[in-house]
Amino acid sequence: MHETDHSYNCAVLTISDRGSRQERADTSGPALVKILDQYGFSLSATALVPDEIDEIQRVIIDWIDQEKIDLIITTGGTGLSPRDITPEATRPILDYEIPGISEAMRMGNISKTIKAILSRGLAGTRQESIIINLPGSAKAASENLLVVINALPHALYKLKGGQQDCGS
Repeated sequence: MHETDHSYNCAVLTISDRGSRQERADTSGPALVKILDQYGFSLSATALVPDEIDEIQRVIIDWIDQEKIDLIITTGGTGLSPRDITPEATRPILDYEIPGISEAMRMGNISKTIKAILSRGLAGTRQESIIINLPGSAKAASENLLVVINALPHALYKLKGGQQDCGS
């Protein structure tokens, strides 16, 4: 069995105080859904929550532990504002981090904007799922996802026990 023989499901979680109060339209979530669809991921769920650690964790844990969603993409809450707490919500529920994903996203976008270095988003695993934190703007979230999306099927394949070597 090869990694491309699998179809992986995904979910997108938008994290925004203003969005949760319907003071701002969510543009990053739909932009990410479109990209994930184009790359063959099957959308299982979307949600929008405020910048609250317990709410972020509740949704992610449910999607992984109960719904068995393979890939969770979060958008929002990765900057330096006082309410940006997505990495702090994500880190405690991970089994382990995948620093190369976050590093690649930042480095892959630094030529577009020096502000890429300010993103604190992280990536990691929980059980057999991958969680990736992306910035909140549709442009930045899309650009970051596009840097790493081609590696994700193989990452999920290996996480789920796939035996094919990485160099194959």
